[in-house]
Amino acid sequence: MLKRKSFKPYIMKHLIFCGMLILLLSSCKEKLDPASFNNTKWELTELPGLTLPTAAKATLNFADSLKISGKSFCNNYGGQGEIADNKITVKNVFGTKMFCQETDAAERAYLHALNQINGAKITDNKLHLLNGDKTLLVFTKTN
Repeated sequence: MLKRKSFKPYIMKHLIFCGMLILLLSSCKEKLDPASFNNTKWELTELPGLTLPTAAKATLNFADSLKISGKSFCNNYGGQGEIADNKITVKNVFGTKMFCQETDAAERAYLHALNQINGAKITDNKLHLLNGDKTLLVFTKTN
């Protein structure tokens, strides 16, 4: 009589390997560290779907405790950044109310995008602010 080989050890080895691989890959997911934002200055280089004005710039500055400030092309603004559950959000955004016709559309789009962020990644001195997997704003570090 032929004896059948059991596939249980073979299957168990592969299940254990797959489980370890999943744990390894999930631990590689970039965690947002508030310290990496503190006292940094950024200049907007990309607002997907919009050509940036050449006459004015948008900036984003993080102070201690993730307090934010910057220039939204025409106006100055401020607010508070928060990191929780590996997500970043901007709250309590306030700003000056000057009207600059040549940058109005870009300013409204910028501030709207800033209020929609829930994620971020920093690579090669670039800050990508995201909503889910969608890039809303891209900045280059200036300091």
